[in-house]
Amino acid sequence: MLELPEFSTTPTGLNGRRALPPNVSNEEEDEVPTMETIGLMPRGFTLKDALEVQEIFLFNREYDRNKREHHTDKYYNLKLIVRRGQPFHIQITFTRQYNPEKDQFWIEYVIGRYPQENKGTYIVVPLVQELQSGKWGATITHSNDRTIDLNVMPAANCIVGKFRMYVATLTPAGILRTRRNPNTDTYILFNPWCAEDSVYLDDEQERQEYVLNDLGTIFYGDPESIRTRSWNFGQFEEGILDACLYLMDKAQLDLSGRGNPIKISRVGSAMINSKDDEGVVVGSWNNMYEYGVPPSVWTGSVDILLEYHSSKQPVRYGQCWVFTGVFNTFLRCLGIPARVVTNFSSAHDNDANLQMDFFLDENGKVDSHLTKDSIWNYHCWNEAWMSRPDLPVGFGGWQVVDSTPQENSDGMYRCGPASVQAVKHGHVCFQFDAPFVYAEVNSDVVYLKAMKDGRRIVQKVDKTHIGKLIVTKEVGTNRMKDITGLYKFEEGTEEERLALETALMYGVKTHRAQDVVPSTEVDMDFVVGDTTLGNDIKVKITFKNNSQTRYTATAYLSGNIVFYTGVAKCEFKNHNFDVTLEPMKAQTVEVLIKSSEYMSQLLEQAFLHFFITARVNETENILAKQKTIALKIPPLVLKVTMRTRNSLYRQNHTNLFHCRDVGRNLTWESKCIPKREGPQKLMASLSCDALRHVYGELDIHVQKTV
Repeated sequence: MLELPEFSTTPTGLNGRRALPPNVSNEEEDEVPTMETIGLMPRGFTLKDALEVQEIFLFNREYDRNKREHHTDKYYNLKLIVRRGQPFHIQITFTRQYNPEKDQFWIEYVIGRYPQENKGTYIVVPLVQELQSGKWGATITHSNDRTIDLNVMPAANCIVGKFRMYVATLTPAGILRTRRNPNTDTYILFNPWCAEDSVYLDDEQERQEYVLNDLGTIFYGDPESIRTRSWNFGQFEEGILDACLYLMDKAQLDLSGRGNPIKISRVGSAMINSKDDEGVVVGSWNNMYEYGVPPSVWTGSVDILLEYHSSKQPVRYGQCWVFTGVFNTFLRCLGIPARVVTNFSSAHDNDANLQMDFFLDENGKVDSHLTKDSIWNYHCWNEAWMSRPDLPVGFGGWQVVDSTPQENSDGMYRCGPASVQAVKHGHVCFQFDAPFVYAEVNSDVVYLKAMKDGRRIVQKVDKTHIGKLIVTKEVGTNRMKDITGLYKFEEGTEEERLALETALMYGVKTHRAQDVVPSTEVDMDFVVGDTTLGNDIKVKITFKNNSQTRYTATAYLSGNIVFYTGVAKCEFKNHNFDVTLEPMKAQTVEVLIKSSEYMSQLLEQAFLHFFITARVNETENILAKQKTIALKIPPLVLKVTMRTRNSLYRQNHTNLFHCRDVGRNLTWESKCIPKREGPQKLMASLSCDALRHVYGELDIHVQKTV
């Protein structure tokens, strides 16, 4: 084939080291010349004699073979959407019969404003006898008079985005191209079905779940009272694909890097939050939402992404599960397998020393001035599936990516991708942000007695409180799947100790509290009774004297209203009591918490945190235990009356209404037209200043009318 000149030109006024500006926008484009002359026009030649393209047919309808074979038939988008590394079919009709011995044509794909062949932004697809797996090429499968059918193979590592398509023919006068036609624009996505793609996933059920499922379940609350809420990822809805591509434009990610899931997921983790880059969602944890929507109101990602794409302004407000839900939409929409993960009792380790320090005074009470660490009751993040050629073999697969703005990473609020395997085995030297993730699931809770002379004496080290339970949605069902074992070895095993030693060797700060030999003479634990919102609560503290000696203890219970991040709003209960511990006996003390003590101070997720300490007077040993409970909030009950119509429309919207009456049933009617047949879910959330996270859902099955 003739060697083709690149048609991009250097903009006027540019000088210095770069020949071209950065190519960072999928949306921007330069006009491609329809005619490039080569030398002099041959005498007697007219363009009427040239082979010209009359029509291009892309089989781009949702029921056509391309979208069905590429698993893109759910996208509500009229343009062709295919996955890289897998052939697709096109048909070209010329103005005259195609003669393979005399005529020469090729297909070009162009992306961005300054396309270059060596950057993968200008692609000349060669005609070949046989397609090679994972490499650009086109082969003619059928020829009939003026019409030819072709199979086109995109490279398995090509850029992910929206390409402009041209067909060029070689004439005696030069190169003749088709005119710019938006109808032939082609989206190319990641391909988990292609073994050569870096996001290849070899389990079909997992591909159906982690790529094609547009509805998920998010787990939250506390390990003893886990709540669930469905989330509409909506990655196939109208406008969502363009909104996701816009995020990479907004982040100014060079187009040449958009075939790399490592770069895309890292950029996405920064862009989903608005901190420092005017990204999608504004985070708010202060219970004040006057200028936006409370995080608990959102039931999906679609409204958020569409609003951001249209307004170009961050959407208010979100918390970790909102960031996670939107990020999951972004990843699945582009074809990267992704899932939502919840870590219960999640540490936010500011100094990466793998410990949460709680300071007690000499009487065993918590010193709030010295205690700065907090433990999130739960925290949601994402996992994305990809190979990691930048790491040693064995550290690909699930990668932690977190878009909740917690800590700065390389100058921006982002986290990951961090290999889950690396986190489990303590290889925190591997990029990106593995030490932070390791600390979230493996930190120790250290109780220290703050002496008046300035000394800090370690009283107890709790190695099991952090990362108590790590879960995700089970494939094919809405049930919860325990994946704690993917992140950490069982406490006390040889493997767990080796992982810790590896983490310490590879850079985790070593000024950790020394292990304390626990006293087994006196144990303390407590349980919290019925936790229904509005009811009185009984806290039962049990002391067990395992020795032959009689002891006395002075105990202190502190009850706090807390944000789900573990930060205390206020103390609603403090109670001191003494207990006498007879030899080899257990004794239980019951403390009553009246509803009037906590109801007026509740925050939106209704979390109560209890911290109980006791000082054994004879030995001065400190016993400490803490627990966070989520009050049970009544559900929102949905009932549906169905009316049928003979058409299926796509529609996704949020309805807001206001109710001022208390103690009454509320009936509200909304008309919905199903988007597609099959199992669907209706979701509703009720929000008021006094109580949020009131939520309901209803499973329905939509049948297509005849």
